[in-house]
Amino acid sequence: MTRPLILASSSSIRRQLLQNAGLTFETLPARVDEDAIRASLLAEEATPRDVADALAQFKARKVSEKRPEAMVIGCDQVLDFKGTILSKPADAQEVAAQLRALAGQGHRLLSAAVIYDEGKPVWRHVGVVQMQMRPLSDGFIDDYVSRNWESIRHSVGGYKLEEEGARLFSRVQGDYFTVLGLPLLDLLSYLTLRGILSS
Repeated sequence: MTRPLILASSSSIRRQLLQNAGLTFETLPARVDEDAIRASLLAEEATPRDVADALAQFKARKVSEKRPEAMVIGCDQVLDFKGTILSKPADAQEVAAQLRALAGQGHRLLSAAVIYDEGKPVWRHVGVVQMQMRPLSDGFIDDYVSRNWESIRHSVGGYKLEEEGARLFSRVQGDYFTVLGLPLLDLLSYLTLRGILSS
């Protein structure tokens, strides 16, 4: 009998990516205090990569404690701008301020995934994408945020590349799925290797 697979995330795009890839899974969001965990890690001078990985692990472990019979996928995404982690914006004004800082600059998106199996971590991966944002006028930024606020309000960096956010960039170097918040190809490779997916 195939063991259950659980996505420990409330992200609709991660759910859609797994569905589109033909996976059968449950969704059970992990209830963790991300802000407190992130603050604690940063106080210990953790790198953005380590923060993304640790948050993904916390989420996978939390759900795995409730459902040890399942394979649990925990995920997290971090935006690294010159060594500083940008958090999800609190309001439209904060989005606009972030976009003004990022305009004409490069930053990195780090998307981490960790799988727990029988209560312990068995696989982890952090995908990294280099993002180059084109110069943007204040007027364009304000109009963009006004048009897209409901969609981007929960997005790190204040954009979605799969939507109008594509207009913000001059270059993206790396895996598209990683930009969306999940290192999907590496995850699928592992699940195929384990026999969870047929090949």
